[in-house]
Amino acid sequence: MFSDELLMRGMFKANVEGLPKFFGEALSFQVEAQCSVTKARVSRLTLPHSVVETPVFMPVGTCATLKGVLPEQLKCLGCEIMLSNTYHLGIRPGADLVQSAGGLHKFMNWDRSVLTDSGGFQMVSLCKLSSVDENGVTFQSPYSANSDAEFCSESKEESLESESGSGKDTMLMTPEKSIEIQTKLGADSYYATRRRPRVEEAMWRSIRWLDRCISAHVNTSNQNLFAIIQGGLDSTLRVKCCSEMVKRDLPGYAIGGLSGGEEKSDFWKVVSLCTGNLPRNKPRYCMGVGYAVDLVVCSALGVDMYDCVFPTRTARFGTALVKNGGSLKLTQEVYKWDFSPIEDDCDCFTCKNYTRSYLNEICCHEPVASSLISIHNIAYQLNLMKSVRESIRKDEFPCFVKTFMKMQFPEGMYPNWAVEALSSVGIDLSRDT
Repeated sequence: MFSDELLMRGMFKANVEGLPKFFGEALSFQVEAQCSVTKARVSRLTLPHSVVETPVFMPVGTCATLKGVLPEQLKCLGCEIMLSNTYHLGIRPGADLVQSAGGLHKFMNWDRSVLTDSGGFQMVSLCKLSSVDENGVTFQSPYSANSDAEFCSESKEESLESESGSGKDTMLMTPEKSIEIQTKLGADSYYATRRRPRVEEAMWRSIRWLDRCISAHVNTSNQNLFAIIQGGLDSTLRVKCCSEMVKRDLPGYAIGGLSGGEEKSDFWKVVSLCTGNLPRNKPRYCMGVGYAVDLVVCSALGVDMYDCVFPTRTARFGTALVKNGGSLKLTQEVYKWDFSPIEDDCDCFTCKNYTRSYLNEICCHEPVASSLISIHNIAYQLNLMKSVRESIRKDEFPCFVKTFMKMQFPEGMYPNWAVEALSSVGIDLSRDT
């Protein structure tokens, strides 16, 4: 195996010409509308199980289920694509079981598109349960009795539960193993394994691992392999990583290594840099992004796809997402006598049938509360992205952004990072027109 030093010095060149040329069979991507001011665009992403309009937010069902939300309910909200996690499904129930059930779609009764992550995020979120070398990542199962329950908490992983005696004690996740699991799961799109700590070394290793993923990717007629751009906050590394991965001519590209606590002033610059160095005719996916302001700003910067556990996780704490002010903490006493829906103009099941008062009453006592609020929060995210797309099609996106920001921040105290990011693509929040 080639050393990081040789590859970083350019003494070893990946044999791109020797890699399989088979991409694009299971995906088509057409840009249908472009904002005349910003980098925002509307596109049509055709996958084996559905047609997805972008920009799109993808709800996260880590272990083949959104917490408290049925697939049928997700369909009623108009969702065309969701995300599940390779690592967790590989650990429990296992890729062989899911494959025997007919693949992830049949296993969870979801006939629309599924994206699976590579398991690379767990290298950070479960870093104390893992070790890395050139071959891959060895994980200790968080479900094992040998694992510290501290690392199985809701604050660390969306779907981990402190259960002893289930799952294997360890898993070696090589690039080939990640692809094998995702092939058995039958996802429409999946991602190459990547490494995050020690940025430059990790970036080069991610490129080498991508080539191994490409060689292991066999189900090209039904599944798509996306690359994940790494490089931390270093602009030189990001540009180099974009250049190397674009050479592989994959169906799409994800921007990874963000949403991990970095300053927002750094976050948006990396996103904008990457979208500017990725092909216009391929989808761009910003991983782990789910706050409403982030979705709108990153769409202005040219991102097409997003995922995050935020709307369902915050629902479990009694918080509903709304247009005016951003959120409502329904556990607060002020909502005890409020008989209005979460949002008057929302047509989701929750808003059509239940009041803030009712949700306030059950928030701290009944599990169904988190389900009802999750349904609304997902509807909010999907409707937000629909509004983004409509405004781009009408070439009214800058006006939409200004109205959205005013509603999110009624007092006009906009985050500096958002002001700077939007200004970089021609939207001046200090001006009404």
